[in-house]
Parts: sequence; C-alpha cells; structure tokens
Amino acid sequence: MSKIIIKEMGLEEAKKLGIDSWDRWECEPSRFDWEYMEKETAYVFEGDVIVTAGDEKVHIKANMLVSFPKGMQCTWDVRKTIKKAYTFNFPIN
Repeated sequence: MSKIIIKEMGLEEAKKLGIDSWDRWECEPSRFDWEYMEKETAYVFEGDVIVTAGDEKVHIKANMLVSFPKGMQCTWDVRKTIKKAYTFNFPIN
C-alpha cells in the first residue's frame, strides 16, 4: 500500500492549490482509529498529531500538506487540537 506523503508548505503556497475551497475539519485532543475510503489530501493550519499505520508513524503539524492513500487504516493520536482543510483524490507531486 502507498505511504503517507508529507510536504512542508506555507499558507500562501497552499492557497495557490485551492485550499480555500476545500472542506474544513477540526478535532480536539483524542485518539481514534480511521480508514480512508478515498485518497485524502489535507492542509494543516494548526495542531499536532501522530498518525500510525502499521509500521509507519508520522508526525503531522501546522503548515504541512499531507496525502493519505485510499484504503489506509490508521490510528490518529491528536495531541493538540488540529484544524485542517481537506479534499479527495487531489494529486501531490
């Protein structure tokens, strides 16, 4: 299965990708299991999260563009409230 892709990115650069038209989501500190039914791309405005998928563990925080592959099962450990914009099937190079 594909891996999580992370790119550090400033807000102005992310806006050029169209994040202002993406859906928004936020979550207070918590821990939960998740499965991606579609490829999801998200831009993180603020927060601190550890996402674990099998033997892969990634640290996600503000000013990151993140892509989660379709079918990935993982655990989210939200350590500081996360605020993100997200969309589906958006390619990141």
